Amino acid sequence: MRLTLLGGGGFRVPLVHRALVTDDGDATGRCTELVLYDTDRARLDAISSVLAEQAATLAGDDRPAPPAVRATTDLDDALRGADFVFSAIRVGGLEGRARDERAVLGEGILGQETVGAGGVLYGLRTVPEAVRIAERVAAVAPDAWVINFTNPAGMVTEAMQRVLGDRVIGICDSPVGLCRRAARALGADPDRVGYDYVGLNHLGWLRRVTVDGRDRLPELLADATALESFEEGRLFGADWLRTLGALPNEYLHYYYFNREAVAALRQAPATRGEFLREQQAAFYEDAAARPEHAFAAWERTRQEREATYMAESRESTGGWERAASDLEGGGYDRVALALMRAIARNERTTLILNVRNRTAVPGLDADAVVEVPCLVDATGATPLATGPVAPDQLGLMLSVKAVERAAIEAATSGSRSAALRALALHPLVDSVNTAERVLADGFPSSGTAGSRDRHH
Repeated sequence: MRLTLLGGGGFRVPLVHRALVTDDGDATGRCTELVLYDTDRARLDAISSVLAEQAATLAGDDRPAPPAVRATTDLDDALRGADFVFSAIRVGGLEGRARDERAVLGEGILGQETVGAGGVLYGLRTVPEAVRIAERVAAVAPDAWVINFTNPAGMVTEAMQRVLGDRVIGICDSPVGLCRRAARALGADPDRVGYDYVGLNHLGWLRRVTVDGRDRLPELLADATALESFEEGRLFGADWLRTLGALPNEYLHYYYFNREAVAALRQAPATRGEFLREQQAAFYEDAAARPEHAFAAWERTRQEREATYMAESRESTGGWERAASDLEGGGYDRVALALMRAIARNERTTLILNVRNRTAVPGLDADAVVEVPCLVDATGATPLATGPVAPDQLGLMLSVKAVERAAIEAATSGSRSAALRALALHPLVDSVNTAERVLADGFPSSGTAGSRDRHH
């Protein structure tokens, strides 16, 4: 089986490679060839060095041969013959992210990669390239399944589905991380627990945690010590979680505690984008100078990256550090592997994915991409019915979905009015005048004309 990874020079590619190398499933459907595509040859070379050493490190007599790795800067060459296409591109690189976040923070509103005005700007820049990729997949690899991890994941998945339909499935590591942490807090095996989760990407709620047929979420909500033993409990606090009666995705901290989040971000010495830009620049420079030490440099950099994840939000809620179990990195790589195995081997399983709603979530139309548990097999991913959604949850989902669709319209048509609508209607943008100023600074560099300069 051939997997093509778009954004193959990206920093987190080794996590996907690690999941492939350590895949202990049967030979049917195992990835035998990994094709890395990127527009930046130097980054491809650096990551190829990391993968070579990682494969040697993980090799064993009881383990199948690792997938052969090939790198290319030719998109069509990368796509031809692919069974699965994993899309993890970053249009404009980390420089674009840093620019978005800093400009938006300057207006006194949330500067974050996928949430708020920063997420809209990122979507405006990314959607045209994602659609172009979908068109090339349709032309040269029409039978391939596309697994989208490119942010904003829900928006990008919906835009790509307009070209490729249900063969595009979006993934994210946030829901699975939340679910597993909640199960561990209950003393349950995360792999033997049922989860009722509903939302959009980076905007979802865990509503039930079922162990042996019994919902144990009320028990967890009643136990402040257990509740505040893991990340989401510390972020939101036991009192607010009891008030909600659900466990929110970590990104909802930006909505529920927006004032505190913005203050923490503005006081930080660097935005997340600025931090990652400098950190990764140092890694790629080191890997180019000393390719024989690229794997060690990558692992060191990865650990620092994981330890500083959402640092400002943690600082604003007490300055706590992440648990060791949350520093392993990835999560999305395991979701991607489970998704590919389920489709390639017809191994029926349930995963939380970004898919077309159909009739799963009442109140959202059939084509809206939602993030819900899905039954996955050789035919793809089928969303499971969620039942009624709480009014506060559904209302927020509808608002953000309208923003996503306005951003898709603006990105694909170049419509400035659609871009303004996307920004001004976002719940975290407090004024039309603010949206106008953000748009004046961001739309020329985020629209279709300048979107294809660089992605990795």
